[in-house]
Amino acid sequence: MAQKFHIKRNDVVVVIAGSQKGKSGKILEVLAAKNRARVEGVAMVKRHLKKSQENPQGKIAEREGTIHVSNLMLQARYDASKRAKKPAVAAAKA
Repeated sequence: MAQKFHIKRNDVVVVIAGSQKGKSGKILEVLAAKNRARVEGVAMVKRHLKKSQENPQGKIAEREGTIHVSNLMLQARYDASKRAKKPAVAAAKA
C-alpha cells in the first residue's frame, strides 16, 4: 500500500529545514518510493548532458533536485503558524 503524504503535486510549500530553509515553490512531483519531492526553483543541481542533436556541444543544465518530504510544509500552514506566534511574542515583551 502506498504511503500518504501531507503534500501533493501543485501544492505551494516552504522548506523548513536544511540548506534550502526558507525557500518556497510549487511541487513538481512526489517520489513516493524515496519519500522525496521535487520543488520548483529549490535545490537546483547541475546535470552534464552529452552531445546530441539537440545539444551539439553538450550542455550543463540546471534542474531541481529532491528534498525529503519531512523538510517541507504547506505555505498556508506555515503562514498560519507565523501569525499565531507573533501576538505571543508581542505579549511577552509588553
